[in-house]
Amino acid sequence: MTTIAKKRREGRLRRHRRVRKKVHGTAARPRLAVYRSNRHLSAQLIDDDSGRTIVSASSLEADFRKQQAGGNVAAATAVGTLVAQRAKAAGITSVVFDRGGFLYHGRIAAIADAARAAGLEF
Repeated sequence: MTTIAKKRREGRLRRHRRVRKKVHGTAARPRLAVYRSNRHLSAQLIDDDSGRTIVSASSLEADFRKQQAGGNVAAATAVGTLVAQRAKAAGITSVVFDRGGFLYHGRIAAIADAARAAGLEF
Protein backbone atom coordinates (compact mmCIF):
# COMPACT_ATOMS: atom_id res chain seq x y z
CA MET A 1 0.00 0.00 0.00
CA THR A 2 1.36 3.41 -0.89
CA THR A 3 1.88 6.15 1.66
CA ILE A 4 -1.05 8.19 0.35
CA ALA A 5 -3.36 5.17 0.50
CA LYS A 6 -2.24 4.45 4.07
CA LYS A 7 -2.94 8.03 5.11
CA ARG A 8 -6.41 7.94 3.54
CA ARG A 9 -7.24 4.63 5.22
CA GLU A 10 -5.95 5.80 8.61
CA GLY A 11 -7.96 9.02 8.28
CA ARG A 12 -11.14 7.10 7.47
CA LEU A 13 -10.60 4.74 10.40
CA ARG A 14 -9.96 7.72 12.70
CA ARG A 15 -13.23 9.32 11.54
CA HIS A 16 -15.02 5.98 11.93
CA ARG A 17 -13.88 5.59 15.54
CA ARG A 18 -14.99 9.16 16.25
CA VAL A 19 -18.44 8.50 14.76
CA ARG A 20 -18.81 5.18 16.59
CA LYS A 21 -18.32 6.88 19.97
CA LYS A 22 -21.64 8.63 19.43
CA VAL A 23 -23.66 6.12 17.40
CA HIS A 24 -25.12 3.02 19.11
CA GLY A 25 -27.77 0.68 17.73
CA THR A 26 -30.44 -1.05 19.80
CA ALA A 27 -33.05 -3.66 18.96
CA ALA A 28 -35.71 -0.96 18.59
CA ARG A 29 -33.45 1.39 16.61
CA PRO A 30 -30.56 -0.49 15.01
CA ARG A 31 -27.47 1.07 13.44
CA LEU A 32 -27.43 1.29 9.63
CA ALA A 33 -23.72 0.69 8.96
CA VAL A 34 -22.51 1.47 5.44
CA TYR A 35 -19.27 0.31 3.82
CA ARG A 36 -17.97 1.49 0.45
CA SER A 37 -15.14 0.03 -1.58
CA ASN A 38 -14.05 1.03 -5.06
CA ARG A 39 -16.20 -1.68 -6.66
CA HIS A 40 -19.01 -2.52 -4.23
CA LEU A 41 -21.26 -1.25 -1.44
CA SER A 42 -22.81 -2.91 1.58
CA ALA A 43 -25.28 -1.87 4.25
CA GLN A 44 -26.25 -3.67 7.45
CA LEU A 45 -28.67 -3.09 10.29
CA ILE A 46 -26.83 -3.98 13.50
CA ASP A 47 -28.10 -4.39 17.05
CA ASP A 48 -25.07 -3.38 19.13
CA ASP A 49 -26.60 -4.56 22.41
CA SER A 50 -26.73 -8.19 21.28
CA GLY A 51 -23.94 -7.84 18.73
CA ARG A 52 -25.79 -9.28 15.76
CA THR A 53 -26.72 -8.21 12.26
CA ILE A 54 -30.47 -8.06 11.70
CA VAL A 55 -30.65 -7.22 7.98
CA SER A 56 -28.05 -6.72 5.27
CA ALA A 57 -27.85 -5.83 1.60
CA SER A 58 -24.87 -5.65 -0.71
CA SER A 59 -23.96 -5.10 -4.32
CA LEU A 60 -22.09 -8.42 -4.13
CA GLU A 61 -25.31 -10.46 -3.97
CA ALA A 62 -25.88 -12.74 -6.98
CA ASP A 63 -29.28 -11.26 -7.91
CA PHE A 64 -27.92 -7.75 -7.66
CA ARG A 65 -24.82 -8.45 -9.78
CA LYS A 66 -26.96 -9.69 -12.67
CA GLN A 67 -28.85 -6.39 -12.82
CA GLN A 68 -26.14 -3.70 -12.69
CA ALA A 69 -22.61 -2.67 -11.79
CA GLY A 70 -21.83 -2.46 -8.10
CA GLY A 71 -19.85 0.70 -7.41
CA ASN A 72 -21.84 3.67 -8.69
CA VAL A 73 -24.60 5.95 -7.37
CA ALA A 74 -27.33 3.92 -9.10
CA ALA A 75 -26.12 0.80 -7.29
CA ALA A 76 -26.03 2.73 -4.01
CA THR A 77 -29.64 3.77 -4.51
CA ALA A 78 -30.63 0.16 -5.18
CA VAL A 79 -28.77 -1.09 -2.08
CA GLY A 80 -30.44 1.59 0.08
CA THR A 81 -33.88 0.64 -1.21
CA LEU A 82 -33.19 -3.07 -0.73
CA VAL A 83 -31.98 -2.70 2.86
CA ALA A 84 -35.03 -0.56 3.68
CA GLN A 85 -37.42 -3.13 2.20
CA ARG A 86 -35.77 -5.92 4.19
CA ALA A 87 -35.89 -3.81 7.35
CA LYS A 88 -39.61 -3.14 6.86
CA ALA A 89 -40.17 -6.88 6.45
CA ALA A 90 -38.32 -7.44 9.74
CA GLY A 91 -40.52 -4.85 11.46
CA ILE A 92 -37.94 -2.05 11.73
CA THR A 93 -38.97 1.49 10.88
CA SER A 94 -36.38 3.67 12.61
CA VAL A 95 -32.57 3.45 12.42
CA VAL A 96 -29.41 5.33 13.38
CA PHE A 97 -27.13 6.09 10.41
CA ASP A 98 -23.43 5.12 10.65
CA ARG A 99 -21.48 6.48 7.69
CA GLY A 100 -18.42 4.42 8.62
CA GLY A 101 -15.96 7.30 8.45
CA PHE A 102 -16.83 8.05 4.84
CA LEU A 103 -17.87 11.56 3.88
CA TYR A 104 -21.64 12.03 3.57
CA HIS A 105 -21.53 12.59 -0.15
CA GLY A 106 -22.10 10.65 -3.37
CA ARG A 107 -22.71 6.94 -2.85
CA ILE A 108 -23.03 7.17 0.94
CA ALA A 109 -25.65 9.92 0.68
CA ALA A 110 -27.44 7.96 -2.08
CA ILE A 111 -27.82 4.93 0.22
CA ALA A 112 -29.23 7.13 2.99
CA ASP A 113 -31.61 9.01 0.68
CA ALA A 114 -32.91 5.80 -0.89
CA ALA A 115 -33.48 4.22 2.54
CA ARG A 116 -35.38 7.32 3.66
CA ALA A 117 -37.47 7.31 0.48
CA ALA A 118 -38.31 3.62 1.02
CA GLY A 119 -39.68 4.38 4.47
CA LEU A 120 -36.88 4.21 7.06
CA GLU A 121 -36.69 7.05 9.57
CA PHE A 122 -33.28 8.41 10.60
